[in-house]
Amino acid sequence: MESSFLTAVFLPLALVIIMLGMGLGLTLNDFKRILVVPKSVLLGLLAQLVLLPVVGLLLATLFPLSAELAVGVMILAACPGGATSNMVTYLVRGNVALSITLTAISSLITIFTIPLIVNLAMQRFMQAEVALQLPFLQTVVQIAVITLIPVGLGMAIHHYAPRIAAQIEAWVKWLSLFFLALIIAAIFLKERANIPTFFLQVGGVTLALNVVSMALGYGLATVAKLDHQDTKAIAVEVGIQNGTLAIAVASAPTLLNAPTMAIPAAIYSLIMFATSAAFAGLLRLRPQTQ
Repeated sequence: MESSFLTAVFLPLALVIIMLGMGLGLTLNDFKRILVVPKSVLLGLLAQLVLLPVVGLLLATLFPLSAELAVGVMILAACPGGATSNMVTYLVRGNVALSITLTAISSLITIFTIPLIVNLAMQRFMQAEVALQLPFLQTVVQIAVITLIPVGLGMAIHHYAPRIAAQIEAWVKWLSLFFLALIIAAIFLKERANIPTFFLQVGGVTLALNVVSMALGYGLATVAKLDHQDTKAIAVEVGIQNGTLAIAVASAPTLLNAPTMAIPAAIYSLIMFATSAAFAGLLRLRPQTQ
């Protein structure tokens, strides 16, 4: 996978639109919710920001991956949540407010944790081969530009022009999914000769990351005796990663500029839709108790 107009221009632009769509549904109350329902929010953040990278590290170590692909798995594990997780939470009738809150707060925190986790992963898996390094401050600024600024703009529109925000929010969210699908399709079209190899290389580990993290989130919330809607929201938030951001971090010329590291996120972004559908199907079989 080589850098191109797709990763240099279109991918960051698509991510900005995705984050703008997320911001259109946010208010300051979503950030205050950690004070109102701290148990659910703190449990979700713990699972997203601590346990998920640990699971990613274990899987990247256990599976026979090249150094770059192992780092790619860790990049994916360092990018939790996103607009897609909010959409999936809505579709499985989980607590959308909790999902949005977790996405919003984790988006703030991961600006700082992504460069730390990725650099540690490169030291762990690439060792002396490390010629790449994410400069901390530069990475923080760049991720903030393509995530926090559009989210803030969306929140401003929501606050000052709520009717306009309500009118465009729904189609912007579907447009977000369209952009994600378009990015994945473009990557796979360009690399169509290598698709079978990509699936053989990282299909197993990305599927495991998706299923294990979703099951972990569901299990933790169940043990904590959260209600069923909160449990579903946490399972989705932990299990569905921000593949678009992971691809951007791995392949953008101004960040790592290592498109091979984007392969796990690209494959994952396809797999997660199938596992989300399976998760929704399993929930239908479960008695709807609170």
